Amino acid sequence: MHGFTDVDRQSDPDAWVGLLDRLAKEPFYRAYQQRARELLHPTPGRRYIEVGAGTGAGAAHLRDEHDVSVATVDRSLTMAAAMQARGLPQCVVADAHQLPFRADSFDGAWADRTLQHLADPHASVEELVRVVRPGGRIVLADPDYDTQVLDIADQDLARRVLRFRADFLLRNGTLAHQHAGLLATHGLVDVTVEPRTLLVRNPTAVDNVLGLRSWAATAVKRGELEPAEARAFEDQFDEAVKARRFTYAVTFFLTSGTVT
Repeated sequence: MHGFTDVDRQSDPDAWVGLLDRLAKEPFYRAYQQRARELLHPTPGRRYIEVGAGTGAGAAHLRDEHDVSVATVDRSLTMAAAMQARGLPQCVVADAHQLPFRADSFDGAWADRTLQHLADPHASVEELVRVVRPGGRIVLADPDYDTQVLDIADQDLARRVLRFRADFLLRNGTLAHQHAGLLATHGLVDVTVEPRTLLVRNPTAVDNVLGLRSWAATAVKRGELEPAEARAFEDQFDEAVKARRFTYAVTFFLTSGTVT
């Protein structure tokens, strides 16, 4: 299972709706998502699309803040129901690799924490370019897990656990720093990249939202870590919390460009 790609198959799919809603309320997430919407250069009366829209919170904000029309796409029926409950009727359950829209249908498109989960990000970007009119904007936002740091005593162990997160828990966990090249390859111009670093000092927040402390145990189940190493990671995690030295960070990249 990779991220949110199998939400509907999980025992409690509605829990993912709650998780995304909690994230959307966090100051860091609110700020970068607002900036992502600004990078679309939204114009009243125009039409936009969010791919991998989740609960639709971002799409609803764009609609309400800029008086625009917003279509949403997600492959999850659970998320589609959440979007409809938010008053987003233009919600389509579809695959990001094959969007069910005609070419040049939208004035802009964005994907927030979506490409990291996809089997073929290149195909998805090609679809975004296809459905956006010339002069329209495309915005991609994803964390790049190659940028992770964690302050525990054994830094080698920390790197191994963080590497597991990057390489095994996500399909494209280290792709975000390549988004600019991806857009340029597909002919976009005026490509810009803005880094936003999520810095977490509150271990409860990172553990409850990201499940960081559990990553080592998951690595054991996947055969990527020994049980004793996982116990050592958890002990050092707890020690860092007790000593008030806990620090975790990962950088998000907001990449945007104009379709020609």
